[in-house]
Parts: sequence; structure tokens; C-alpha cells
Amino acid sequence: MNVDGTSAGMEDAMPRPDDLQFNMFHFMPYIHLPEDHKKYESVWVDFPNTIYDPVKGNQLYTRYLREMALADKLGFDGLVVNEHHSTSYSMMPAPSLIAAALIPQTSRAKLCVFGTPLNLEYPHRVAEEYGMLDVMSGGRLEVALPLGTGMEYWVNPINPATARARFRESIDILLKAWREDGPLAYEGDFYTYRYLNVWPKPYQKPHPKMYLVGTGSPETVQLAAELGLGYSSVFVPISKQMQAFADLRERSPSYGHTFTRDKAIIGIMAYVAETKEKAEQEWMEHLFFFFKDALRTTPRYLVPPGYVTPAEFRKRISGPNLHGELTWEGLTEQFFVVCGTPDMVAESIAAWSEQAHSSRINCFLHLGTMPHWMTVKNMTLFAEEVIPRLRSKAPDMRQSLPQAAE
Repeated sequence: MNVDGTSAGMEDAMPRPDDLQFNMFHFMPYIHLPEDHKKYESVWVDFPNTIYDPVKGNQLYTRYLREMALADKLGFDGLVVNEHHSTSYSMMPAPSLIAAALIPQTSRAKLCVFGTPLNLEYPHRVAEEYGMLDVMSGGRLEVALPLGTGMEYWVNPINPATARARFRESIDILLKAWREDGPLAYEGDFYTYRYLNVWPKPYQKPHPKMYLVGTGSPETVQLAAELGLGYSSVFVPISKQMQAFADLRERSPSYGHTFTRDKAIIGIMAYVAETKEKAEQEWMEHLFFFFKDALRTTPRYLVPPGYVTPAEFRKRISGPNLHGELTWEGLTEQFFVVCGTPDMVAESIAAWSEQAHSSRINCFLHLGTMPHWMTVKNMTLFAEEVIPRLRSKAPDMRQSLPQAAE
């Protein structure tokens, strides 16, 4: 058994920490919004569910699952699904169901549930669900655990002021259920189990590869360092992401854990076309829909009382507006965003990966209202033209970065 959670029997088939790996990340949005949708301040929390048409939703699920199955055939290393509630931004309030639907449609890619906020669920039940997915897929599961956006706490009956403590305890339960033989007893501040006895336990021993997901808060990075888990940062400025990764590299050894590049996941938004001009012409309206409309919410919903510490709250309200109006220049300054030819896209990603000391890339290749043909084109060009260019650069990138422990 390996310390990273992989089975010793699978060791030869597993990528090394330094090997570049590319995950296709799909938000699965509901895109059929009414013409007057901008009259709503937020498409989260209180966006009326009468807008949702289940017939169109069925068509979208079918399309999105086809796109993820195609990603497996194109050679992407992982397929990422995630969880959000009461929003058109994503139709995945239960990402484990999407992962289960993908198992018989795929054969090689990791199924990355990135992921369910444990503190919004019963942690033993998540341990069971993830155990099922790992067994059903033959050990293809990876998981990332988020605290959950502030919006989730308006539609789930959990006090945001106790969310972080509940999150920490939930992770303890999950790890205990997977790493120790049951039945066990557990008595905590939020959960008590007379018999913690998860059936089935994961296929991978002691459990699948795990990450924490955060927006750069020091508490989440600290927890990842303590537990020896990976870290993925989303929708925060590049400088804040780089600081989080640097903190993880610095703090992990203090807790007896070695930082390796597969513990740092960066998320990139990319569109590939024959020329830069064509890429901009095809992609821009969909990119800006994503930021201006799909992410649209209010400060009240974004940071509910007690969700973050007072110090972190002051940082966030003084930062740039990431859920509304942004220019192309502003986007490229704040996020890993690129469009253009395969050479241009590969060059940008190589630089970002080197800067972050990361070998794991979440690729947002469908955003907002992108039609099916455009998503397929982007995924195909990325898989056939960008990934080979990046992997050819990998030896040079390894020499320029601190070597990961084998």
C-alpha cells in the first residue's frame, strides 16, 4: 500500500507525480435562460426553479455525458464533476450520480468527484457512496473535498459559522472509515457513531487520491498540509493561488508529508482554434457569459455571515469583482485563461504549470453557452495538438522544478 492512497498492485500503471495529467472539467450548466434573466441579481439561491425545463434538461444531460465519454476516448486522464445547489450554473447537485453514469461509458479516465462538501452531508454516507464508485469503476475514483461556496449555505440547513469545524470533523470520519477496519466507534462535536462500519470500502487501498478545494483561505491550505492531501484552488486571482501552493509546499514537511507536483491542481480555461483571431471570434461571447451571467450572484449570497474569518472577509470584500463585469485584460490578469493556436495555448499552460509547481491540470474546455460542436472541436484540438506539445516539454519542466520524491 502506498502513502498516497493507491494500491501497490496498481503502482506500475499509475502516473508518476511529475507526469503531466489533464482532466476534462465539465460544469454541466442549464443554458436555456429567459431573455430577461439579467433582471435577477443572482442565478444562485433564489433564481426561480420554474425557469428549468426538465425536457431540455434531459437533452443537456445526454449531451454533456456524451462529451465526457468523448474525453475518455480522446485520452484525457480524468473527468471532473462537481456539486452545486439551486443554480443554473450547474445541474449537478449530486455529482456521484453523474460519476456512476460515466462508469459504463468510459474505460480508462479517472472519475474525479471534485466534489461534495462533506459538511453538507452525513460523512459516512459519502464514504459509502465513494466506496461504491471506486469499486464499480475498478479503482478509477479521485475525490476533492470543498467547504462549499457561500451560496450553498443559504439553501442547506447548515450554519456557516460552524461549517469549517464540521468540515474538519467530517474529513476525520471519512479517513477513519476508510483507513481503519470496522466496526468502529466515533464521538465528535457534530457526529456520533456507535458503529462506523462502511460497506463497501474503496477498491484503492487505503483510499482514492484526495484533495481539498479552496479559494485560498489559509485555514484550508493549512488543513491540506496537516493531512498530506493535495490542494486545488478555484476562481481566485493567480497571485492568491500561487501563494496557496507556496504555503502548501512550505508547510507539508512540518507534518511529515512530502509535497509532490501532483498535489497541486491548477484550473485553466482554454479554447483552441486554427488562428488566434478565429479562437477569439468563436469563444469570447461564451467566456463572458460564463463570468457575467453563469457566475452572477450577490455579495450577500457569496459570503454569508460566519462563512469566513473576519480577517478573510475583509480581504475578500476589498478584492476585485470576480462575479460580474470583467474585461479580457482583467480576466487574463486574474485567471489562467488563454485562447489561440495549439502552440499559444501549450506555451501558456507550460508556464503556468511551472509557476505553480503543478503536474495536474483541470481543463475547463466547455464554458457557458458553448454549443456541442464547439466543445467537441475544443476538446479534440486540445487532446490531439496541445497535450502532445506539453508532454514533449515535460523533461525540461522537470529539470527546472524541485524534484518530487518517488
